[in-house]
Amino acid sequence: MIHALQEAADYIRDQMNHQYEPEFGIVLGTGLGGLVEELEIRHSLSYADIPHFPVSTVESHSGKLIFGDLGGRRVMVMQGRFHYYEGYSMEQVVFPVRVMKLLGIKRLFVSNAAGGLHPAFKTSDLMVITDHINLQPTNPLIGRNIDDLGPRFPDMSEPYEEHMIQQALNISEHHRLNLKSGVYASVPGPMLETKAEYHYLRTIGADAVGMSTVPEVIAAVHMGLPCFAVSVITDLCVPGKIKKVILKDILDAAAKAEPALTVLFKELIKVQE
Repeated sequence: MIHALQEAADYIRDQMNHQYEPEFGIVLGTGLGGLVEELEIRHSLSYADIPHFPVSTVESHSGKLIFGDLGGRRVMVMQGRFHYYEGYSMEQVVFPVRVMKLLGIKRLFVSNAAGGLHPAFKTSDLMVITDHINLQPTNPLIGRNIDDLGPRFPDMSEPYEEHMIQQALNISEHHRLNLKSGVYASVPGPMLETKAEYHYLRTIGADAVGMSTVPEVIAAVHMGLPCFAVSVITDLCVPGKIKKVILKDILDAAAKAEPALTVLFKELIKVQE
């Protein structure tokens, strides 16, 4: 694994002539690739060209690793991510995040599209993730520990950095973004949940549900990377508001929320030391 990670990182550095070291990594979720339009792009690489990199099979994920400046800071952006439901192992799902760490990022920012379980949520709301519930069938730390990456038993009492959460809430208030906060449940998918499952998820304390994010955050915390994550509420999963959902509805809801998400990420990145 370490050899594969190093090969991928070395290839990326070579493609950039060793002249660009990112400060922040950003993982963009379903329908949320528009943040790239705010970048002053320096380099762009296709996942297919990077050694050992998976290739996204989801039609709304473009599959590019983009390097550029956002808010005057150096960032690398995954325009499209990988999911366990695509048939990848958890090691493959988190491979890019581990490569980001080797390339020098100091903080990880993650976004996703999610179903809203909290009765006060509306479609296209943003929810900063304060904690998570992992309902995936496995996680990227199962098996022999890779000591070069992190400890055998990483602490998960603060997977999402509280200081960044508070900064985000302050930014939201200043820019009138109406940012919500809550707990994210990660399930394997790819099917959406039944009404009984929505009820169960709400009962155990989840405010939103999706099929990603938690594996990447586990890998990041294992490596000592502070994390910040936001869910875009793309459909409502509370009694009386549940309706059949198609991908177009999710993409439309994400597109409506994207300008606010871009402002939030851009302004939050600006104020990091």
